Amino acid sequence: MWKLTRPDNRHDKLTRDTLLDLQDHHLVRIELVREDQRQVWVLTKRGHGEAKKLLEPKGIRVSALREEKYDPVTGELLGASYDDHSAAVTTTAAELHRVGIGHRFGFATEIPHRLAGGYVQRADLVVRAREAGVPVLLLEIDRRTEDAHELVTKLRRYWEWGRLLAPDAHRLTVDLVRSRPDAIEDVGHEKRLWRRVYPPTGREGLVPLAFVFADTTAAKVDNTVKVIEEAGRRYWAPRRYETYYQEAITAKDYSQAVPVVVTTLEQLQEHGADTAVWRRLGRKDEQSLTDALDNPDGDALYRRQHARAKAEDERRRAAEREARRPVCKRCGRKFTDQRWEETTARTAWKAGDLSVCGTCHADDVARQEAAAEAARLEAAAPPAPEDDPEPGRRRGWFRRRP
Repeated sequence: MWKLTRPDNRHDKLTRDTLLDLQDHHLVRIELVREDQRQVWVLTKRGHGEAKKLLEPKGIRVSALREEKYDPVTGELLGASYDDHSAAVTTTAAELHRVGIGHRFGFATEIPHRLAGGYVQRADLVVRAREAGVPVLLLEIDRRTEDAHELVTKLRRYWEWGRLLAPDAHRLTVDLVRSRPDAIEDVGHEKRLWRRVYPPTGREGLVPLAFVFADTTAAKVDNTVKVIEEAGRRYWAPRRYETYYQEAITAKDYSQAVPVVVTTLEQLQEHGADTAVWRRLGRKDEQSLTDALDNPDGDALYRRQHARAKAEDERRRAAEREARRPVCKRCGRKFTDQRWEETTARTAWKAGDLSVCGTCHADDVARQEAAAEAARLEAAAPPAPEDDPEPGRRRGWFRRRP
């Protein structure tokens, strides 16, 4: 609590004095003392009620009440299960908050994600830090108490949860996905369940997931990450884009993948969560959290490469078409697009001499029309009178006597 509420304070005196004051008012109590002598404080029943009145109207969820129960024989406090794992979760939140990743009320623990079969996958920690470039991040804190393949199973469950449809999905869409599960990949993320729970991430893919390892060795972390990377490839790895310009596209399709980053609590404490201590699965180097979550080889690169490939393909096609363009056998000029189309269309029989260009064809048509007009005029003209051998002499069988 000290690190989470007062990240800049070097000493916990202010937090300790506040807790002691709350204890005097029976709002908090000490549940246990850890081996390093740090005390674990929890809300009393009265304090829990006061916290709900204060926080829930503001939309802040309050954890379940930890009731105070004692062994009837020994009198020892029961249910003091706030262990090192819980401390690691709280410390992780504090380290994120200390560098400005998440408001103190922007953290939530043990958030359930219900799968289609009824199983509930609970995230150790959920961070919402839009101002820091991380609208949402799910975190699993592991002190190497779980087998690496169990972490792969968790990754698979988050991937499956990200593929669930929203409750208000159209009936036809629901039927299609039930009959063919891969059809969910053609359904936009805004129509899926996760978008009803979390805001858009601002990046391709599903809700990002972070594995934070604590209280373990670097060798164990490396071995665990290798297992997650290999056995969980289907869930975190991007795919190739299905495109006509396959050879020209090196960008990767992250739209159906869970972005997974890994780090250790010790690195967060030593260097800070805002430094290059996060490694994205599939990459070699460590980066800052936002850089690790970004996809420089993703959709933005695809759009640029696709535009270049399309433009180059259009230039190539245009050059090939130009090379096939017919040349007039009479004047040597190339056909225009209109004349080319006239000579290759189904009505090419109307186009006259197919070996000449539009200009020469127009000349032919003009000559033909002129000849036809001359013939028409000649046919319409009256016949000329025959020559009279005796001009002025009347013609006929009888002549008047003088």
